[in-house]
Order: sequence, then structure tokens, then C-alpha cells
Amino acid sequence: MSDEPIVEIEEVEEEPPIDEFKNKYLRALADMENLRKRLQHEKQETIAYAIDNMLSEFLTPLDSFENALAFTENLSPELKNWALGFKMIANQFKQVLETHGIRAYESIGKQFDPHLHEGIETIETNDYKDGSVISEVVKGYKRGDRILRVAKVKIAKKASKVTEGESYVKEEK
Repeated sequence: MSDEPIVEIEEVEEEPPIDEFKNKYLRALADMENLRKRLQHEKQETIAYAIDNMLSEFLTPLDSFENALAFTENLSPELKNWALGFKMIANQFKQVLETHGIRAYESIGKQFDPHLHEGIETIETNDYKDGSVISEVVKGYKRGDRILRVAKVKIAKKASKVTEGESYVKEEK
């Protein structure tokens, strides 16, 4: 045996109070509930986004349909009856889109907004306010506040002052 005295150290371990376990449990429960709500919200957003994408794919054929029907004025009476039937079908497509909250928005006469419009041409004119939309080549659609497709538009630009007889000639080098 050794000559050193044996010293026993008693470690007194204190148990955490029950309130601490209860608080940790309640925090974990709240975190799980928040996670569940966040995942549910993300799932709804994903579904809405998928529906928007699917329905927006119908917009291009609908536009083509409407453009073709715009030229039915000079048709024979028999063909006008066919065109009337096709117009009714196009209106049914529009009703389906409207039931899902998808609507065309008006752009003509409004100021150009890059969030709502895609400028495809600028036209120099003094007849319209600078930067305003003159014509709409392709309609824009939105669902609620979400833009499904921006409108493709022609924009007014203030005409440059060119005196009679002058013209701009691009110099070749």
C-alpha cells in the first residue's frame, strides 16, 4: 500500500429542475409545429406554381386562336358560322382561365413597366407620351398579383427633331 492518504471526492450532481425539461419539450413541440406549417405553405406554393405554369401554356394557343378569328370579317356566311363556333370555344377557354383567377391585363395607354411589359419595338412619335405603351402585340396575363406572362408591347419614344430634307445616314468605314 501506498503512504498517500486516500481522498474521496464526492461529486454531487444536481438534477436539472423539471421546468427546464418542460421548457425544452415545449420549444421542440413549437419548432415541430412551425416546421409543419412551413412545409405545408411551401407545398401549397409549389402546387400553385405548377398550376400557373400549366395554365399559362394554354395562353399561346389561345392567342393564336383569337388572332385567327380576328380575320373572319370577310368570310362567306357559311364560314362565318364556323368561326362563330370557334369563337364560342375560345370563350370557353377564357372562362376556364378566369375560374382559376387568370386574367388579361390592359397595357395600351399605360406607362411602360418592365415588370408587366416586354418592349419589342419603340416608335418615334409626338402623338403619345414618351414611354407609354402604343400597342399590344401579345397580351399579358396575371393570376392575382403574380405575372404569368408579360405583355409584348410597342412603346412611344419622343420623335427626334429632324428638319425637312435632313436624314440620318450611317457612315460606312
